[in-house]
Amino acid sequence: MLLPAKAEVARHLQRYRAWERAMLASPADSSVRATFEDTGYTLCVLMGKRCAREAADAAERYLRSDAATSLWKGSPRRRAKNVARRSGSRSARRFPAEH
Repeated sequence: MLLPAKAEVARHLQRYRAWERAMLASPADSSVRATFEDTGYTLCVLMGKRCAREAADAAERYLRSDAATSLWKGSPRRRAKNVARRSGSRSARRFPAEH
C-alpha cells in the first residue's frame, strides 16, 4: 500500500486545524464553512477515511508513528545488513559493483 508523504499530511492537517478554528470562531460564515469542509474532504482522500474527524486522527497517528517505528525496527544500516545476510553470497554483498 502506498502511503502519502508525511510533509503533505502535515501540511493538510495544519490547514484543516486552522480552518476548524476559523469555523468554530464564526460558524455562520458560509465561505469559512465551505473551505473547512473542502480541507476536510482533502484530508479524507489523503488518509483514505470517510469522515474528516477520523482522517485528522489518522493523520496525527501517521505523523507520530515515524519515531516509534524507526526505533522499533532499528537503524537503516542494520536493516540493510540483515537483508544482505538473508540473500545471496558473501562476495555479492561486499562488492556489488564488480558483479
